[in-house]
Amino acid sequence: MAVYVDEILDWTLIAQARGLRHTHWCHLTADTEEELHAFAARLGLRRSWYQRKGPNDVGWHYDVTPNKRAQAVRLGAREVDHGFIARLMDHRRRERDGVPDGFACGNDPNAQLTEGDRKALGDFSEFLAQAGRPPAFRARQDGAQP
Repeated sequence: MAVYVDEILDWTLIAQARGLRHTHWCHLTADTEEELHAFAARLGLRRSWYQRKGPNDVGWHYDVTPNKRAQAVRLGAREVDHGFIARLMDHRRRERDGVPDGFACGNDPNAQLTEGDRKALGDFSEFLAQAGRPPAFRARQDGAQP
């Protein structure tokens, strides 16, 4: 089990719109809600600061200021980036929905294309060529967008 903190970001526009006094914060989350609440209590965070939009929300967390983040790291929280948090939320979503971890449909680079898939790709490539556009999946040498 682990507790995680991501990078501090400047949330000034959101803070001003909501009348918040802090403008820079990050997110504190964990592998389990129980672990998160126990760690948050050690940090001195109020339970009312916990954020979860409903029983199906996988993005549950506490917002923490730079000082609390530093304290969390001293207490053992693992420093991660936003990409890690996104992958963690995706894992929670898949776990909630009973979908195995791994590539999302259509994103598996090792997937074997069916004959129908190959024909569809060929037809689409031909359509793009007739429209005067190179296939999107072929990189252009000059770096310009197709």
